Amino acid sequence: MASKADHNHSSQMLWHEAQNEPLFHMLSDPKAYVFTCVNQTAEQQELEDEQQRLCDVRPFLPMLRLVTREGDRMEKLINSQISLLIGKGLHEFDCLQDPEVNDFRTKMRQFSEEAASRRQQRGWEAWLQYSFPLQLEPSTRSWGDSNTSQISNPDLLVNVKFEGSRESFTIQVSTKDVPLALMACALQKKAKMYQNLTMEQPEDYVLQVNGRHEYLYGSYLLCQFKVRGYKPRGAQSLGDTAHGSPWKLSPNGLGEQCPVVSSKSTFMAPLHLEPPAEVDLLSHFWEERIGTLDGMGPSLPHPCPVPLPQLVVQAGLFHGNEMLCKTMSSLEVSVCSEPMWKQHLEFDIHICDLPRMARLCFALYAVMEKAKKVHSSKKKPKKEVGWCLWMLGVKIQAARKGSFWLNYLNSGRKEIAGPSPPPGSNLETFHAVWIFSPGWPGDWFHSQVYLLQILELGRHREHGPTTKEEKLQLQGILEQRGLGELYEHEKDLVWKMRHEVKEALAHLLLVTKWNKHKDVAQMLYLLCSWPELPVLNALELLDFSFPDCHVGSFAIRSLQKLTDDELLQCLLQLVQVLKYKSYLDCELTQFLLDRALANRKIGHFLFWHLRSEMHVPSVALHFGLIMEAYFRGSTHHMKVLMKQAEALSKLKALSDFVKVSSQKTTKPQTKELMHLYMRQDTYLEALSHLQSPLDPSTMLAEVCVERCTFMDSKMKPLWIMYSSEEADSGDSVSIIFKNGDDLRQDMLTLQMIQLMDALWKQEGLDLRMTPYGCLPTGDCTGLIEAVQHSDTIANIQLKQSNLAAMAAFNKDALLNWLKSKNPG
Repeated sequence: MASKADHNHSSQMLWHEAQNEPLFHMLSDPKAYVFTCVNQTAEQQELEDEQQRLCDVRPFLPMLRLVTREGDRMEKLINSQISLLIGKGLHEFDCLQDPEVNDFRTKMRQFSEEAASRRQQRGWEAWLQYSFPLQLEPSTRSWGDSNTSQISNPDLLVNVKFEGSRESFTIQVSTKDVPLALMACALQKKAKMYQNLTMEQPEDYVLQVNGRHEYLYGSYLLCQFKVRGYKPRGAQSLGDTAHGSPWKLSPNGLGEQCPVVSSKSTFMAPLHLEPPAEVDLLSHFWEERIGTLDGMGPSLPHPCPVPLPQLVVQAGLFHGNEMLCKTMSSLEVSVCSEPMWKQHLEFDIHICDLPRMARLCFALYAVMEKAKKVHSSKKKPKKEVGWCLWMLGVKIQAARKGSFWLNYLNSGRKEIAGPSPPPGSNLETFHAVWIFSPGWPGDWFHSQVYLLQILELGRHREHGPTTKEEKLQLQGILEQRGLGELYEHEKDLVWKMRHEVKEALAHLLLVTKWNKHKDVAQMLYLLCSWPELPVLNALELLDFSFPDCHVGSFAIRSLQKLTDDELLQCLLQLVQVLKYKSYLDCELTQFLLDRALANRKIGHFLFWHLRSEMHVPSVALHFGLIMEAYFRGSTHHMKVLMKQAEALSKLKALSDFVKVSSQKTTKPQTKELMHLYMRQDTYLEALSHLQSPLDPSTMLAEVCVERCTFMDSKMKPLWIMYSSEEADSGDSVSIIFKNGDDLRQDMLTLQMIQLMDALWKQEGLDLRMTPYGCLPTGDCTGLIEAVQHSDTIANIQLKQSNLAAMAAFNKDALLNWLKSKNPG
């Protein structure tokens, strides 16, 4: 059977051969059966798409099995597509049997499906805003006469073309016109040119940017729309006017209709919470019992001191980066396959003083025995060989108690209070330690009674009067010290004047003593009446140093006023913050999902930011669950993203081939072989007619194989050329696929340029900054937008210098090049 054959052809061949078998008459209709295989994620996949080729399925073994269809066909198809998109089978989540994972999947599925249901009930205008959000320039101080009067030529020349017609014409409109006025002028000129007796209504049309899936609508001025690229001599190409009959203006006409979302759920229901029981928390100290370390022996992480060392466990309680009490150490035991301690560790902190987000950190050390010297006071050298973190409370249950196995991870950390790993179970572990936690009855951390008691305690705490000198000292501390470490007397002053630092909540949180429940009560009481913060100040509160859930909720409330464009600016940082959240179900996760389900562009970039780090075991579970939740409420978006993922998979394979071939043959020969690969049907189909991952409003039509090449740098980036979707435009789109470099640093640099450009434009200064696109898509892979008619700094320096070896040290090269391009 040919690898290019699709499932429909394979099925026809199978049934043709089955007719010659003696029991053929006992078979049912062919539609009652489906092919299955084991895919690359070790999941049994039903091949529902009859147009899919065998080479695109990539089964684990070259074997297909024909089985009777069972269950919900659509549900299985969606689950299979989600597994392929996130790079992890959903069956892996089911096998975890983790109550927190099951509760999160159930809750987020309901959350996403409700959002999809609300979106389907809205009109076509709301659907247009979701699918094609407006691209607006950063708002200036005023878009009235004071700004437009400063423009030398306040009129625009717009080239207009109607859908289905090759003829176009140019009209002149004002910068203060709205899209509806532009369409009215276009219809008047069309009626005059073609001598139409009936005048069409502009409300029946929609304005589209030429060659892009981008639309201009609403009551915004034309000068407020962000249109990339402009023609010389001021003739700015704004877009096409496409006729819209009633079906054209409906959601069906501008894109794919959202399928009806099923309300079925295959996950476990939330766990039942037991009522809290009374317990004396004021006189009890927190204690843990260390048992056995499993899986040690020969697999001791390297490098390891020789001869064999002693093993010791060190434990500490932390709230963010703050140590709540002194660390405790176990006795030393010899290295063996299952070292045992059987020891209680009692911490110097009362249970009532444990904050809700307290973490217990275990570090396993190898201690080297040295020859004993008389009067030697040196400590024994030790090396950390593993560590793990454990939340004292769980999100859906009472404080943890009983016996637990904790998975140890290899790490090169220097301190026990290292960064927190993401929540959930880690799928790739090395060793495990058994501990016993006494806990306490009831849901003390998460009960409403606890919160009310805390607020009541904080309400009755008084604060003394402050002097003028103290106010001046406080002002100096806040202005000069930033968020750095404060001295003890400075902390006491900030805490004393906590009612007068409305603009410095982050400082107040840093000086709060989280190991004193009375101070925590006052802080939470203040937080209830604290005014909303500006966006930049609210972003500070998402740092790992502020793990309290009430602080996180307050920060998210302050971020609700972020516009979609502003959220896209900081989306990369918000995704990084997810790594340090203590629980799967947090306010930041719900905030990002809510905005992604309301704006398809945000959902697009949220997916790729999450997908690009799925190769990291410590975040794969958390990020995979978020992507699954997004697709439950946006199933129609999966087809578009699957097309992009398939194209990137082909580019990855092509890049690997080019790297190997370039070491054995010359560049022209490698380029010819590269074109030979790209001319295959599987490559042409995968690389053509897809939305650009760099910008979903850009369509990549036909790939121009003859114009594709690769660059000479070490990683051999691929330069892929596409023809424009508009046949008569003559424009082309270029992207660069890079394999072997982490593009997140490049993306951060470009993000700074975009931020500065937005700040300049808010002050009325337009420097014509157009940062190119950059997007990481996987493990050291990503896309870069190719800039036409440009040159690299290395080439400029080389051309401006006499000696190639000294080109990089020529300080005048860039200045001379700029002068040559800008004479006068």
